[in-house]
Amino acid sequence: MINILLVEDNRSVAMALRQATTLDYDLTLAQTGLSGLKLSLENNYDAIILDLNLPDISGLEVCQQLRSAGDTTPILILSGEDKIMSKINLLDAGANDYLTKPFSVGELKVRLRVLLRDNQSLPTPLQILQVGDLLLDPNRHSVEREGQIIELRKKEFLILECLMTNAGKAVSRTTLGNYAWDKGGTPWTNTIDVHIKHLRDKVDRAFAEPMIRTIHSVGYKIDPPKPPLIRKA
Repeated sequence: MINILLVEDNRSVAMALRQATTLDYDLTLAQTGLSGLKLSLENNYDAIILDLNLPDISGLEVCQQLRSAGDTTPILILSGEDKIMSKINLLDAGANDYLTKPFSVGELKVRLRVLLRDNQSLPTPLQILQVGDLLLDPNRHSVEREGQIIELRKKEFLILECLMTNAGKAVSRTTLGNYAWDKGGTPWTNTIDVHIKHLRDKVDRAFAEPMIRTIHSVGYKIDPPKPPLIRKA
């Protein structure tokens, strides 16, 4: 039986979800963020359904603490909010998907199946990527350029990883979105553009030669810096 942790303080919602999923999943219920955090760190769950508005600490904080502790369990957020920045913040915090209340149980089941399927087929970690003087280590989740450490948020790191894997080639916004969001939700086009802007601020701005380039009507690509021109005496 697939084990799911549900962190939800509304008992009627929790009981309805337990009844609807009882044939497919073994559902463990936590009614506060702290109890959900404790259960998740002490047990192995196949997925976590996490309400955003909890009575003690927020679902966002629970998500951040789990990811900081190295917990990679797929997380599906439930929330009554439908604001773009709320979704971006949750995805950046490490959530895999986001479902707005009210929702159908059928849709929740589909989202869970996608999360569970993707988690079972995670790719083998890549070797260190290098484009010019830019290095990305996916195992250590580190990036550096000219020996300087560059701190990136999760989505920025994944977008850069996708660009560097396809160095010299144009990568569409759709491809970047699917790669960075693990196919758990399709980001808006302007969301990709915002993340690219942040990437440029960190990867390009402090250095002499920019590497991330816009490909009109297509997307973006990354190229190594051009070698300096050598003038003849």
